[in-house]
Amino acid sequence: MSAREKPTGFSLEGLKVLVIGAQQGIGRSVAETCAAQGATLVLVDMEEPSGPARVIESRRETSIITKACDITDRARVEALATELDAEGLTPNAVALTAGVTRYNDWIDTDPEAWEADVDAIFDVNMRGPINIARAFLPRMQAAGWGRLVLVGSIAGRMGGVTSQPHYVASKGGVHAMTRLLASKYAGSGVLVNAVAPGPTRTQMTEGRDINDKGFPLGRLLEPDDIAWPITFLMSPASSGMVGVVLDVNGGIVFS
Repeated sequence: MSAREKPTGFSLEGLKVLVIGAQQGIGRSVAETCAAQGATLVLVDMEEPSGPARVIESRRETSIITKACDITDRARVEALATELDAEGLTPNAVALTAGVTRYNDWIDTDPEAWEADVDAIFDVNMRGPINIARAFLPRMQAAGWGRLVLVGSIAGRMGGVTSQPHYVASKGGVHAMTRLLASKYAGSGVLVNAVAPGPTRTQMTEGRDINDKGFPLGRLLEPDDIAWPITFLMSPASSGMVGVVLDVNGGIVFS
């Protein structure tokens, strides 16, 4: 797809969209919302997300490609990009929703366990986005049009609700990376933005004691609450959005 052929408005018709972290949670919802907007979909997770793909295919007249990829592995991410090129599926837009957290206290936890938490969080939440950006942004730049949407967090804004410092630092890093990449690539027609979700009903918050009664919205967010803003940021309708970290937190924080 050339820059002249891009669709208009809040539609993904004619766009190839790569959703990373599509097995569950926000990523799975993004796959659903992108399918609803007419995207040609490639879904990726640590293990091939064939289950979600088959469910979406049963609901819509679409065919979805699935791949397995560990985004912390630079060589594997580069191989994924090459595979998609060879299959005619070089993405016009990428949503990177994969992320991890750990809740062990950073002072009271055994130091070796805490260091393992740090390694896991920084590998997925920071090394992963860097690997994805290195592999896919130059391809979008060459095409003259593209979208990359990262997922930060309310934790990167104000420390979060139940977060530990290493998770907060990783998501603050995503926010900073979003702005740097946005400034570098916007001139070529490639727009980089992020969303910063508040507490959302996913596996990350399952079993956590989160008192939502004090939240302005009065509830935890649902994955769809985050998925639709991500889908918007991947569409041509977001043509003026550059380096935005879009707050989707139910009013807990205004920025």
